[in-house]
Amino acid sequence: MKKRNFLLACGFSLIFGLSAAQAAETLKVGATPVPHADILNVVQPMLAKQGVDLKIVEFSDYVQPNLALSDKDLDANFFQHLPYLETFAKDRGLKLISAGSVHIEPMGVYSKKVKNLADLKKRASVGIPNDPTNGGRALQVLASNGLIKMKEGVGVNGTPLDIVDNPKNIRIVEVEAATLPRALDDLDAAVINSNFALGANLNPSKDAIAIESKDSPYANVIAVRAGDEKRPAIEALMKSLHSPEVKKFIEDKYNGAVVPAF
Repeated sequence: MKKRNFLLACGFSLIFGLSAAQAAETLKVGATPVPHADILNVVQPMLAKQGVDLKIVEFSDYVQPNLALSDKDLDANFFQHLPYLETFAKDRGLKLISAGSVHIEPMGVYSKKVKNLADLKKRASVGIPNDPTNGGRALQVLASNGLIKMKEGVGVNGTPLDIVDNPKNIRIVEVEAATLPRALDDLDAAVINSNFALGANLNPSKDAIAIESKDSPYANVIAVRAGDEKRPAIEALMKSLHSPEVKKFIEDKYNGAVVPAF
């Protein structure tokens, strides 16, 4: 009798285990490698305990992750700040929204030629991202450090055409954001997003010759298709990303190069 009960118990356990495994929901999230995929790796086991199987798909550019999300090849993505998401979605007619903020990556100015922005020579070449919102943001970094002056009120929408004062006749070179670290050899300086700087072993807190203020409004967000923000798996993802464990990981790992936005 005892043996029969034991076998029945084992059978029920096996059935329960299979049911639990079958009930696990897969959540496919696109991300650039650093720091986004690194942060997602922290919450992967946390989500597994909640029945969510997080699959991380890495991208190396700022275009494909949003297109893949819109085409339903992804459930969410994590690589961009809110102004970029809103501009991209509006320009392409995509119904993508933010499910919440996670962190801020202050942009930094890097150079292999000078140790200080003031040391840049006349007609020095300075690279900025060629996408509209990151380009405008980079120009604001240069303006806040006194290198140029922008037309009042242009904010994130500023372009090189909106420069109203350029004492050193700096040449602004627009380059794809991901390739700016590699372009440093050919430029006098470049304004680089922290995720691409970190991926190129550039430490924003040590290697940048100027850095964006830590009160930057450009928080990186989890993007989803409109209507999916209330999906239980997405809500579980956001709750895990806003956990004390993630906050500690960001602070310990990046030493100010990445700042929690929650």
